Amino acid sequence: MPPELTAALALCRNLPSPPGIALRIIELAQDPEADITTAADIIAIDMALSARMLRIANSPLYASRRRIENLGQALTMLGLNATVSLALGFTVTQGLTDPGEGQDLRERAWRRSILSALAASLLGQARGLRKAEELMLAGLLQDIGVLALAQAEPERYLPLLRQAADNDALVALEREHLACSHADVGAWIAEAWALPRYLVESIARSEQPEATEDTFQACVAVSGAVADIWLSRDADAAREHALQLVNTRLQLDSAQFDQVLARISEALPDIGALFETTLFSPARVQQLIDHAQELATLRNLREMQDAAQARKRADEFEARANRLAEQAHRDALTGVLNRRQLEAVLEQEFLRATRHGWPLSVAFIDLDDFKKINDAHGHLMGDQVLRMFASKLQEQLRNSDTVARFGGEEFIALLPNTTEPVALEVVRRVLANIVNTPMAELEGGPLFVTFSAGVATQGGYERFADVQDLLKAADDVLYRSKNLGRNRVIARSPSSAPA
Repeated sequence: MPPELTAALALCRNLPSPPGIALRIIELAQDPEADITTAADIIAIDMALSARMLRIANSPLYASRRRIENLGQALTMLGLNATVSLALGFTVTQGLTDPGEGQDLRERAWRRSILSALAASLLGQARGLRKAEELMLAGLLQDIGVLALAQAEPERYLPLLRQAADNDALVALEREHLACSHADVGAWIAEAWALPRYLVESIARSEQPEATEDTFQACVAVSGAVADIWLSRDADAAREHALQLVNTRLQLDSAQFDQVLARISEALPDIGALFETTLFSPARVQQLIDHAQELATLRNLREMQDAAQARKRADEFEARANRLAEQAHRDALTGVLNRRQLEAVLEQEFLRATRHGWPLSVAFIDLDDFKKINDAHGHLMGDQVLRMFASKLQEQLRNSDTVARFGGEEFIALLPNTTEPVALEVVRRVLANIVNTPMAELEGGPLFVTFSAGVATQGGYERFADVQDLLKAADDVLYRSKNLGRNRVIARSPSSAPA
């Protein structure tokens, strides 16, 4: 990059620098000791970023079997690498698309960046790379030099951007007038911002004409040509050009490439909403995708018929594997979490509550006189009562609460962000409902049960050193509840009168 351009960029006041939250995430990306809790603490500072992370966790891009209701659940589901990569993408690009001169050109470049991000990720998936978020971030930032030059050097650069018929023409004009390309500028910015090394290298190599043996780099380099299919006036020519690159550099055939295009088209509304940009497939692009899918359907019909039985067996094996994985976390009798999984969840919630100063309430619950049920009606009836009780207990708590079987007839209800008075009221309400709900039907009539419970809360009245101290406190209160006559819920606080 020419020294005069480097100096101009370094001294330019119009070129935005990463906001404070982005700088902290950049530091996190470089920290080998980083963990998901630290990432959550940083992201929680920025309400807009928190909302975006929650939105992407609930989007079809990350289909979850249950609704993600808070930031902690979202980041846990995404994982640390995805969290940091996505948060970087949302933050470091702030300010590069603000209204100003050449807004139409910068908006077009921003749409190309988003399309490239999606293309890089899906091309990587087609090649079997398990770096979807890193690819998405590298694709998003590969044209950051375009946005930066348009912002910092509008008089010199916007005429080049308007004159260029396509990206190849733009790169040629850049090298003629600037003695470098926007990839060189983008890499310089990434280096100056201390972005992770793989991003600097991906941006620097994104416009190199020669092929690379690095599949990750190849996905990023090709993604821009794929994005141009949606932006070019001649979608057919753009598709042929992109297909040639994809075939040469990624060894994907036409059918595989068409599947990537179809997945990009399907994901446009979701990715556009995440980046607050309207994206859609032009009519000709959609026609190309529809035609390719029709041909693929006809071509593969016989193979699909022959493979139907094999797929059915594979689905059965997959379903069995999923059931086994789920069962590893569940109590075999009642279906609620088992003790081992409870310990993991409780440790995580305790750490989060301690870091944020949130209350965390634990209710230790024990069915009263359960041995008499087993002695009078047999263990099978006892098992039925436990199953029914666990089901009713879970029904009456929030989705964010956790129910687990601790052992025998003992259960734990974990209530995050819940104070002791509220937890006490909730568990007493549960008790009032349970005593009026039949747990089983006997020849002599319905069978009812009661329970005793002790509530202890981290925060508020007292603070505990660790999870085991919190559990022991709830257990101590449970035994006090039983000694007072059972069928009641009390808490650690001296102000909680037995009921």
